[in-house]
Amino acid sequence: MAPIAWKPEFSVGDPAVAHEHRELVELVNVAAGAILDRRPDADVDRCLGDLYRAISAHFAHEERQMTRARYDQLAPHKTDHERLLDSLRDIMDRAETTDAATGLRLTAVLEAWFVDHFRTHDARLHRRLGPHDD
Repeated sequence: MAPIAWKPEFSVGDPAVAHEHRELVELVNVAAGAILDRRPDADVDRCLGDLYRAISAHFAHEERQMTRARYDQLAPHKTDHERLLDSLRDIMDRAETTDAATGLRLTAVLEAWFVDHFRTHDARLHRRLGPHDD
């Protein structure tokens, strides 16, 4: 079983965004699995790096959209993005121990963040901006 199961509320009503969110959840599960399986440090570092890069790219794209649209909730939305990136960097800094507690913390922190952020910030954003574009 995957550490984070897909939930309908991750979708935010836009198929393109739902696809991106599914990819992020899958990367979380891959990274957590590498930690929980006690794979070599290089594998864990690669998985966490892949996750961090994907989340950063997703956030950058979203923030460009918000800026172009002059979205009035850009500042709090971006602050929430930064909060997650800070948490993920903390997890990455502690991942050298590659113990089960780190894997469980990774999934707990990210699942809680995803549920809250997707349900609030992203749902509001995508209701306002409409379908996802590039």
